[in-house]
This record gives sequence, C-alpha cells and structure tokens, in this order.
Amino acid sequence: MGESMGREFESKVVVITGAAGVIGTWIADAFAAEGAILVLSDKRRDQLDSMKKEGRWGASEVLIHESELSDAESLKDLVSAVEKRWGAPHILVNNAGVYPHSPLLEVELEEWNRIINVNLTAPFVLTKSFAGLMIGKGIRGSIVNILSGASLTVSRNGVPYSVSKAALLMLTRGSALELAPHKIRVNGVSPGFAAGSEVSPLDNDYVERMIRSIPLGRMSGPNDAASAVLYLSSEKASFITGTMLSVDGGRTAGPVTL
Repeated sequence: MGESMGREFESKVVVITGAAGVIGTWIADAFAAEGAILVLSDKRRDQLDSMKKEGRWGASEVLIHESELSDAESLKDLVSAVEKRWGAPHILVNNAGVYPHSPLLEVELEEWNRIINVNLTAPFVLTKSFAGLMIGKGIRGSIVNILSGASLTVSRNGVPYSVSKAALLMLTRGSALELAPHKIRVNGVSPGFAAGSEVSPLDNDYVERMIRSIPLGRMSGPNDAASAVLYLSSEKASFITGTMLSVDGGRTAGPVTL
C-alpha cells in the first residue's frame, strides 16, 4: 500500500471513522500494512465484520465499533471502548462524511443537521475526547481530518456539504494551534474524487463529469489519500500541523473546463 514507512506504525492504535466507506477502507488497508492496531468505526458493522473475516487486514489487531456519529451516546461509547482497551489512541482519522446534493431551497432542517452532525460535530467531539486521552497518557499523537475541495469552494446543490467542510478546515487549524503545546499535530487531507459511496450514492452522469473535470484525468485510487494520511501521521511530518494537503489530481488548482 504505497511506500512503506518502515513499520513505523507497528502496534500504534489508529481510530478511523467511516471505515466501511471507500476511502476509509483504503486508509485502514494502509495502516494495517504498516502493523497498526485498527479501531474501525462505522454504522455498517456487517461490512466491516465481513472484511475482517475475509482476512482483509491480515494479522492486524482489529476492533470494530458500530457507530452512529450523529448520536452523542454512540460517540461516548466509541471513546470509552478505546480508553478501556488501550488508554488512548496514537492516531485519529476523522474520515466519515455524508455529501448529499440538493438545491438549497429543498434542504430540510433535519438533513442540514445530519450533515453538520456527521461532518463537523462528530470530528469536534472525537478530537476533544481522544486528544484529552492522548494528553493524559503523554502521547504525541496525530489527528487527520478528511476534508474536501468543497472546503474552499462551493457549488450549486452542495451548500450544506461545503459549509460543513469549510468549518472542518477551521476546526483543523484551530485544533492544531490549541493542541500544539501538547505535541499533538492536527492536519487535513483533501482527497480526489472517488465514486462508490453507499451512504451518498452518485449517478453515473455525475461521476463521468467529475472525472472529466480532473486535470490528471482519473479518479482517486487506493494509494492516493491513504498515503497522504500515513505521511501526515508519521515522524516524517513531525513539523507539519494545521495544514490541508490536497490529493486531488489538480482539481483544486483549477478544474478542466467542460
């Protein structure tokens, strides 16, 4: 899974939300290849259980947590499960996200709240909770938030998603400043477009248009965002905090005009 970090993450506890999704699974694969202990959080427990039984993560120790990130009690249970077993994680990857596309005038308050709760409130709660555990154990940890080009721009039918991701970028930067004295680094990765989400399915026409708009002419693959997450979590990035790394085939620089 990309260039080896020399098993730097051997026995490190890595929490990944949205782990049953396309990018979340790729990130889990990458950390497993480096010997990490995986805490995989998703509401689709059956999918994670199936992948684990199939041996997807090899000999890695894996804890699967069925999480509903819009529910405060579920978040507390996830934090408690990690604390009871290991005391604290070394790495948190706030990957889970929902990105429905609807005209602003058709977005119901319930849908708005769901997007904000999953994409922003859950990362805030987990950052605060797990950073507190890291500090208590003296762990110089890393937190990586999965952002989006929508953190910087907004398009029609995507206002709630862009709002949530722009706020998550500010949470990334603010958390980096506040946690720096504790030697906990917080960064963001903005992945390129990858189809295949079951939570927020996309129609084929939209997928084709997105691919044509990417300067490098392809979707994101298994090694792209995952390699960036591993890099930012590693000692090679020990002087990097509060930044967003775009791994999007050049789309943030300027999409191909269609």
